[in-house]
Amino acid sequence: MLITYIHSAMRLAKYEILEDGHYYGEIPGFQGVWAQADDLETCREELQSALEDWLVLGLRMGHKLPAVAGIQLVPEEA
Repeated sequence: MLITYIHSAMRLAKYEILEDGHYYGEIPGFQGVWAQADDLETCREELQSALEDWLVLGLRMGHKLPAVAGIQLVPEEA
């Protein structure tokens, strides 16, 4: 389920080319999840890594995470 969630979230990603030629990517609804790189593929990889780190931290801290493709990740109760 986690992999499906990550893949579904990545499908929501938006990318743009910055004035300096770098690529910027973010996922709407995932505050603070963004990446910047020299090429699109590296930007995508960095964005996915940022998403994964954000999810782990959010789950550990008990944050409510956005539902994606009908999937709602809920932190375990201690």
